Amino acid sequence: MSAQVARTGQPISRVDGPLKVSGTAHYAAEYAVPDLLHAVVVDSTIAKGRIVAIDASAALALTGVVSVITHDNRPHVAQLRYAYKDTVGPPGGPFKPLFDDKVHFDAQPIAVVVGETYEAARDGAALVRVTYEREPHQTDFSAVLDQSYKPSLPRIAIARPPKPRGDVEAATAQSTFKIAQTWKSVAEHHNPMEMFATTVAWEGEGKITVYDKTQGSQNVQLYLKQSLGFKLKNVRVVNTYVGGAFGSGLRPQHSAFLATLAAKALRRSVRLMLTRQQMFSLCYRPDAAQDLALACDEAGRLTAVRHHAVCATSPFEDHQDVTVNWSGMAYACPSAHLTYELAKVDTCTPSDMRAPGAATGQFALECAMDELAYAAGIDPLELRRRNFVDHDQNLDKPITSKALEACYEQGAAAFGWSRRSMAPGSMREDHELIGWGMAGGVWDARMAPTPTRARVTLSADGGLEVAAAASDIGTGTYTILAQIAGEAFGLPPERVTVRLGDSTLPFNPVEGGSWMAASTGAAVQKACDRLKAALLKAARKQEGVRHLKADQARFDQGLLIHPGLPTGAIALAGLLAAADMASLAATGTAVMDMIGMLKHISYTHSAVFAEVRVDEELGVIRVTRVVSAIAAGRILNPKTARSQILGGVVMGLSQALHEEALTDHRLGRLMNHNFAEYHIPTNADVEEIEVIFVEEQDPKASPLGVKGVGEIGIVGVAAAISNAVFHATGKRVRDLPITIDKLMVSSPGSENPGAC
Repeated sequence: MSAQVARTGQPISRVDGPLKVSGTAHYAAEYAVPDLLHAVVVDSTIAKGRIVAIDASAALALTGVVSVITHDNRPHVAQLRYAYKDTVGPPGGPFKPLFDDKVHFDAQPIAVVVGETYEAARDGAALVRVTYEREPHQTDFSAVLDQSYKPSLPRIAIARPPKPRGDVEAATAQSTFKIAQTWKSVAEHHNPMEMFATTVAWEGEGKITVYDKTQGSQNVQLYLKQSLGFKLKNVRVVNTYVGGAFGSGLRPQHSAFLATLAAKALRRSVRLMLTRQQMFSLCYRPDAAQDLALACDEAGRLTAVRHHAVCATSPFEDHQDVTVNWSGMAYACPSAHLTYELAKVDTCTPSDMRAPGAATGQFALECAMDELAYAAGIDPLELRRRNFVDHDQNLDKPITSKALEACYEQGAAAFGWSRRSMAPGSMREDHELIGWGMAGGVWDARMAPTPTRARVTLSADGGLEVAAAASDIGTGTYTILAQIAGEAFGLPPERVTVRLGDSTLPFNPVEGGSWMAASTGAAVQKACDRLKAALLKAARKQEGVRHLKADQARFDQGLLIHPGLPTGAIALAGLLAAADMASLAATGTAVMDMIGMLKHISYTHSAVFAEVRVDEELGVIRVTRVVSAIAAGRILNPKTARSQILGGVVMGLSQALHEEALTDHRLGRLMNHNFAEYHIPTNADVEEIEVIFVEEQDPKASPLGVKGVGEIGIVGVAAAISNAVFHATGKRVRDLPITIDKLMVSSPGSENPGAC
């Protein structure tokens, strides 16, 4: 092949990068639509109750305001709750915007003001007056822990904790070392760069094109069809570019429904963009309280694990994450009892957020492993090595590949773990205490649960187009699909065009679960194989050669090269011209290997090493180094994959030290719903991060041997940092985020209470 071929495995820069940095990539709120109205949402100011009256007279009197839509005057919407179900929603009754006078949570959308300009709509929204009848609310998660319950329906089959194995009580009693603690974490709110926005182009006769910020165009298409009564063929949803989502865009958000509702009511195009404050009222990683106990024998081999978690959910849906299951399969242990419950608070429904469940559950597990290591007097890395397991104990299935030991070895060598002294507080430089901590990580590696399709088209000019309804939320999907197709036909990146994010394109499920590369990539590969077969058939016909073996064919730079051809090669453009075709297309479908899933299971793994420096007098924590060693099968593009791990590490750092939703429970209102007070890391908080991809071959995980890297980068990071803080200070902080006050003030069960 030519040196310019877009081969997989190469660190190719993003093919969509020039469009993004030049500002010519269009996001949901940037499409030019004629006769466009602008909409602004009016939020409730109570957490629970009912709307007695909405006075919109002042808003309607304002110049430029066209309409104020409420539950009283909205057009017809579906009545039954199942019509508001989306393809990834949890059990329960989804929230139905502007459906009735009920208020379920603070900042719930209760009206939409529509104006000829954004300014008119914004100013009109400020003039809407609402009278409420308040009802008692409860937003304090800690106050409802004693009311937790086991969800009757699992969101997905794997969300259900496995049956207990062994005898945890007896094993614990006979063990030499044991620990039992409670870990807590507060809600974290999604804050992607692009806010939720929707531009609805009204095309007449009930036909619309919806430009939406979402992780699944066809999910939104189906939702709008069901909830607002459109014909599916009359709804096109476009999300060509998405400015980050991290799970917040898996489900259709209020902006899509309300903008489309307004367009339906006024029969005009409408744009609605939520404010940064309103973004905080949509979705979040739920609060969690986890009780976790570990026991081991004299040699440090685990004998028992008990993990019980309670997570927050809304009053109307049972949001569920896979939180405790990891504790039963990450390390070898004969006895395990894992339980998971929910507790209802008067908020919106939580949502998936990067590595949902794993980022929470493995924080507790990996911190508990560190505590057990100190109880047993064993190096934390060595303890994990002694408890390595090569099969999934929960499901009693072999794991297709597990290069975790290579992650341990390479990560530790790069970090310099062998130079670590065991005693807490024993490493320092000037006025700073130095701590080194580590943690393991695991995440699902599977293909999408539904069939995934892609179309590949060869044009007469020799260019190749890849088309799929898949979403690229900044992960590099455009680039890896161009690499897969480019490699198949021996073409450079600039000769491959990738079209994504359009509900009219071949079916793809929502972008999530780290399955996009494995699933859509496999569909593209199959489409390329089918297109090659069609071209080979055309070559046989044109050249009059009956036998051209497929395994001898090679495609490179617009040529079909085959020893059976009279001239040895033939131009693909010539093949199309001879057949009087402007283009030739083939569609491929990738399907999860259901038979294989009965026999084995796949995971990605990581080993995270973190260095912190803690100011001895002030308690200020700096994360100065992180080494993340990743085993994720075949890496299609080391550059974009590294970018994903870097982002995951930064989010893990944020989980550990920064993000904390602060609610005034008297009002039921989130108070720090802005970037000034809701802390997320900035450049000054992020120092050296090294990413290592260990070699791992796994053809059973997916047709391409790909496992995905979107989630694994965050798993274990918060625990590694927490363990490093203990190593530096001698104090365990078991509730996230770790803030100065928690280091400086004593708390029950903490070591070395008081100042650092």
